[in-house]
Amino acid sequence: MPLPTLSLSLQFGALADAATHRAALPRHKVARCIRHALDADGEITVRIVDAEEGQTLNRDYRGKDYATNVLTFDYETEPLVMADLVLCAPVVAREAAEQGKTLADHYAHLLVHGTLHAQGWDHETSEADAEEMEAREIEILAVLGLNNPYA
Repeated sequence: MPLPTLSLSLQFGALADAATHRAALPRHKVARCIRHALDADGEITVRIVDAEEGQTLNRDYRGKDYATNVLTFDYETEPLVMADLVLCAPVVAREAAEQGKTLADHYAHLLVHGTLHAQGWDHETSEADAEEMEAREIEILAVLGLNNPYA
């Protein structure tokens, strides 16, 4: 079965170490991660932001006054998945280092995670939902040749 089609916009905000994050996020790899996580065709914007922008968005839209690794703004799921994924570069880099992962692998996981959120998956509703979402992430990442991020 062919993968869904994807219209992708990849944006980088004003980052002090933009070259590091651009190197970890080549467009074809970003598209590959998202396409494997999509159940339908999609139009997705991925924006890589600094801590200030990440914190502002998380505060204004989720009421949580800190920068988080990925925010998903989902607009439509049918007939197209339409969403914005906002990844906070400093948070992603810190987590990758803490977890002993490469920056590219951690970004891949968060792209899959955010894309699942865009399609209605939610790990905060119940333990069962969290386990189901994690299992789906592990499955998709294995297809991409990546290890279980929860191990």
